[in-house]
Amino acid sequence: MSFFGFRKQEGYLGIDLGSTSIKLVELKKEQGVPTLMTYGYAERAMGDIVKGDPNEVLRQVASLLKKTYKTAGVTSFKAITALPSFSVFNSVITLPVMKKQELGDAVHWEAKKFIPMPIEDVILDWRIIDTITVDAQRKNYRILLTAASRNLVKRYVEIFKQADLQLLSLETEAFALSRVLIGKSQSTIMIVDTSALTTDIIIIEKGVPTLNRSIDIGGVTITRAIANSLNIDFKRAEQFKRDIGLSGASKIPAIIESILKPVIDEVIYSLKLYQGQSNKTVEKIILSGGSAYLPNLANYFSQTLNTTVIIGDPWARVAYPEELKPALEEVAPRFAVAIGLALRQLD
Repeated sequence: MSFFGFRKQEGYLGIDLGSTSIKLVELKKEQGVPTLMTYGYAERAMGDIVKGDPNEVLRQVASLLKKTYKTAGVTSFKAITALPSFSVFNSVITLPVMKKQELGDAVHWEAKKFIPMPIEDVILDWRIIDTITVDAQRKNYRILLTAASRNLVKRYVEIFKQADLQLLSLETEAFALSRVLIGKSQSTIMIVDTSALTTDIIIIEKGVPTLNRSIDIGGVTITRAIANSLNIDFKRAEQFKRDIGLSGASKIPAIIESILKPVIDEVIYSLKLYQGQSNKTVEKIILSGGSAYLPNLANYFSQTLNTTVIIGDPWARVAYPEELKPALEEVAPRFAVAIGLALRQLD
């Protein structure tokens, strides 16, 4: 539903096309503050936009997206979306400081060494993270490379065309999460974002995702493990997961811990890898995504990793009606990417 009716100020849609759902958020700036106009959510079949049959998946996703934004009562039709982290290649490279007009050619040449596909088949983006001193005479740029398949980008563009939305920008989930959960902080922070099918581990340095790894374990993985172990149906297992999580002394926390072990191992590996590459340490970890709901999850991560772990609040920079607070807090982790995307045009 739409909360404030039609406004003359221009608004933007942040749309997260997830593996099992679509999340959208419409924001406008009211008196200089990003303000929630409406939001929408729809479950969808696990059709893979990345690998599925292009025409059929595109048609289904576009149709559901159109239905979702109409049901939500949006008044804006300018949208921002994100490519899933596992489909985007990221790497940090180092190049000598040089004139800006020369740097683009140097980055393009260097990228050929790192990107695991023909350079002509990808859309390449890059940005300077910082400048480091090598010695008295030399300085180097640290540069973030991001590359995505041209064909995949075309799929996303076609989805929005079929859904009658104007796609303003296509970015990565990592940048959307950094924008909404960290903002302009210069701290070095890790985000652990668990969706239905995957968990993304992202290290943000000075607002830039400098390390991004993905593991094929998500909320659905946990629910299936509970269902199989207790011989119950998926719906009941999902409810047990939400109600019990990692709290109490039942069998369920032990099942969840066993599924989360590879995630914990990947987090530890990422922390060590980042520290070895940059000689810097991560200050804290922020949990996001649907599974951030699990009871006692933040405490479990904190004790296991011996570091500060919190659940991110993507609504922190957004104004909304007070009476919606309980409902919005409940869905907050799930909507982080969509909110971060909508904020892109309002920052």
